[in-house]
Amino acid sequence: MIFGGLLSRLARDVRGNALMLVAACIFPLLGLIGGGIDMSRIYLTTARLQQACDAGALAGRKTMGGGSWAANDNRARTAALAMFDANFQQGAYGTGPLTRSFTESSGRVTGAASVPLPMAIMKVFGFDSKTIAIACDAEMRIPNTDVMFVLDVTGSMASKADSSDSLTKIDGLKKAVKCFYEALAKLDTSADCGSTPSGGNSSTAQLRFGFVPYSVNVNVGKLLNNDWMADSWTYQSREYAGQGWGSWASDSQNGSCSSFNDTDTEQYRNKEERGNKKNPKCSYDIRRKVALYTYQPRSLNVSGLKNGGSAWKSSVSLPLNANNANASVAWAGCIEERQTVRATNYNPIPSDAKDLNIDMVPVAGDPTTQWGPLLPNAVWGRRNENGNNSYNAVTAEDMSRNTSSSCPTAARKLQVWPSAANTETFEQYVNSLSPTGNTYHDIGLLWGARLASPTGLFASENAQTPSGGQIERHIIFMTDGDTQTSVTNYNAYGVPWWDRRQTSESTAPSDNNIDAQVNARFTALCTAVKNKGFTVWTIYFGVTVTSSSSQAVKDTAARLKNCATDDQHAFTASNSTTLIDNFRDIADNISQLRLTQ
Repeated sequence: MIFGGLLSRLARDVRGNALMLVAACIFPLLGLIGGGIDMSRIYLTTARLQQACDAGALAGRKTMGGGSWAANDNRARTAALAMFDANFQQGAYGTGPLTRSFTESSGRVTGAASVPLPMAIMKVFGFDSKTIAIACDAEMRIPNTDVMFVLDVTGSMASKADSSDSLTKIDGLKKAVKCFYEALAKLDTSADCGSTPSGGNSSTAQLRFGFVPYSVNVNVGKLLNNDWMADSWTYQSREYAGQGWGSWASDSQNGSCSSFNDTDTEQYRNKEERGNKKNPKCSYDIRRKVALYTYQPRSLNVSGLKNGGSAWKSSVSLPLNANNANASVAWAGCIEERQTVRATNYNPIPSDAKDLNIDMVPVAGDPTTQWGPLLPNAVWGRRNENGNNSYNAVTAEDMSRNTSSSCPTAARKLQVWPSAANTETFEQYVNSLSPTGNTYHDIGLLWGARLASPTGLFASENAQTPSGGQIERHIIFMTDGDTQTSVTNYNAYGVPWWDRRQTSESTAPSDNNIDAQVNARFTALCTAVKNKGFTVWTIYFGVTVTSSSSQAVKDTAARLKNCATDDQHAFTASNSTTLIDNFRDIADNISQLRLTQ
């Protein structure tokens, strides 16, 4: 009874129950609170470790550019590790010894990191630490991209940019373009670019390249449809004017002067006999009957070049010889521009300056909207009897052409070049670039834009990818110098001294007049091209602008800088090595770094 009473009293007495309950619940509460604290530490450490790994992978891939780890003396790996350490330091958040590493394969940078995190609370339950391991990688991915190279291939490109340079400028350019291709397409070429990419870019995006080599003109005619070229065109040419006496010329022959008498086809004057009676020799002036031609502007039928659709012939028969007989006149593919205007300022571009309209598609039968074939062998710069240029018609025997012309390597429209392990087609084209002629920047930029425009001549090919994807568009404009023209260069506007399509008809132009026209048109076209959404990159090759005392160099540098999308898109290169680096930098900037994990 006594024991039973004690138990009853204890059952009724609640004093001290709270202490017992707390003692009973302290371990579950410690697990809940400690778990929350340690889980927060695990989450924070994992997030920061992942961010550091991602940042390191991106830094390593960007530093690597178009090369590989080995190509840059492990600078890429060093950059990756440095960026990781800047974001996650040894011992951060109470962590233990840190391990991290970065490797590269086929252009992809892969990172891995792990670190033990000692538990703060959960160790009382036997969980001493948690090892956190993460992985990351980054690769260069390219969006649908069009790159149009507008390249100066003028005569000065045959020289070296610097006497210590191992390459001529044209060879330096060829190597730079190949290294650009390696960096962007991830395909190896024959050029020693310091890397050996393989397998191509892993991106499924469309990547196209086009070319407009330029000098005095551009070779684009055979890319055009037949309807875009006029059937007849006016040239500074000639027409047969019958037989007549040619110019007097001095000559001499053995024999008596009495044997040299006038005939229907030959006339003599100033006969003088020398030597002796046994061996006489006669000196004289002679002129003969020759074909005479009237040299003046002449409309010629050039429709014979058309071969249906976008097919062309390489020559046309024109009545340029004696008795109006046909001469076979070759056509390499360069063109004369359509209707222009005479002005000194083209900002804004006048509406009737159809030559500066990037997107206008020619109308069949309207020669003001069409182009004409550039035919050097159908053109003469006429001179009078005193040997001076004559703006008026001249009738004379067979005359020297008195003009010069250069037609560079044929341009290429934007295209996906053969890939896989074969870069031969791309390299063959680049290797075909050859330096010749003077420098007309405007015609190069104009046709670079025309061939790449999504709303112009080739809109059906350029507006979007075959699957309907959007395209990023870039123009890379490279030149090695200031505008260089001549009034006797047969260019896209005829022969300036005689045609005067850009300058006053009543006053003979000078080289300075034509230089000013090219520069004004180039400046206006730069604005028009950027307004169409192109990203414009410019490279001034072969100069050190900062140390140059030449005003022409400074003016050219300023024009190119203003033409570029912004200052970061304008480059200068004093030698081939720098040029190659410039092209690589542009390729790396066009590429986009994206995390793939």
